[in-house]
Amino acid sequence: MLTLPRWAFGLATALALIAALAAPKIMQLERDETPGNAPPPPKLRVAVHRVEPVRIEERLSTIGTVLANEEVDLVSEISGKIAAIHFDEGSRVEEGQLLLKIDDSELVAERQRARYRVELAERAEARQQQLLDQGVISSETYDVALGELNVLRAELQLIEAQLVKTEIRAPFGGVIGLRWVSPGSYLSSQTRIASLHDLDPVKLDFTVPERYSTLLEIGDGISFTVAGIDRSFPGTIFAIEPSVDPATRSLRLRASCANRDGALIPGAFANVELVVRSVPDALAVPSIAVIPELGGTKVFVVREGRAEPRPVVTGIRTDSAVEIANGLVAGDLVITTGILQLEPGLEVEVAADAPAAADGAGS
Repeated sequence: MLTLPRWAFGLATALALIAALAAPKIMQLERDETPGNAPPPPKLRVAVHRVEPVRIEERLSTIGTVLANEEVDLVSEISGKIAAIHFDEGSRVEEGQLLLKIDDSELVAERQRARYRVELAERAEARQQQLLDQGVISSETYDVALGELNVLRAELQLIEAQLVKTEIRAPFGGVIGLRWVSPGSYLSSQTRIASLHDLDPVKLDFTVPERYSTLLEIGDGISFTVAGIDRSFPGTIFAIEPSVDPATRSLRLRASCANRDGALIPGAFANVELVVRSVPDALAVPSIAVIPELGGTKVFVVREGRAEPRPVVTGIRTDSAVEIANGLVAGDLVITTGILQLEPGLEVEVAADAPAAADGAGS
């Protein structure tokens, strides 16, 4: 019979004791690793946007130029020496106000001579009429006297018209610009006297891409800003060019804007913004929630505590929102955070304080 040494008996006893102590732990680990006993994964905390009907607008930004309502360079139709100037530079004038007078002394003398001739011709025509009535002269002789009278009357009218042109009057009310002539200087028909501007209201010319040509109408409102003024000005479209510029593929429009305080100056550069399309009861979601994919776009909605992908058709886009033309209904909860971690059927927990690390994940 084999007899074990004492030390071997002691080792066997120690090993048996270790095995007895470790067996319960091993059995527990095996139970924990069984698939049916695995702990559920943690829910993803997300922020949501409840879909409700809202007004959404598609806005277009473009550039334009401020124009005077009316603008003209004042010039003379006749030549002559300037007798007097009746306006101050930069002042406001009224329609019909006398601005400049040209020396008319020669024309006044010619008018007086023409009047004398007309008086003599009228007396001669009257005598010829009496002789014609008495049968002393023929009608042809009387017609000659009448013709001479009519010619002299026409010459007098011509001189009167020339005298009217010696007075330069404001064709409309407005503000006079800088003066380019002086009293006593000789004026020709090419000499620029000054400019006249009607500044209330002002006009605004701007262009839009041709794809918006069917979306804009006369009466539509706009707003614009100009450099150096910290406020926006409203305007109304009152004219639209009937054709698209083939060189730029753009459509020119003209708007009107009140300018009672004179803040707007012709020639100023303007940043224009206008609404080209609006939907009063659109279903819109934040732009970050819309996920582009091959063949379309989708969003994730919360349904029975899980993330559900939903294909959608988009419409108007703004800086922060997208109109959903088809695919959602009012009341849907659209997930707006943690977009990259979402999978169909993933359990989610709606929380307004979703982790900041997930906020930008869905762009």
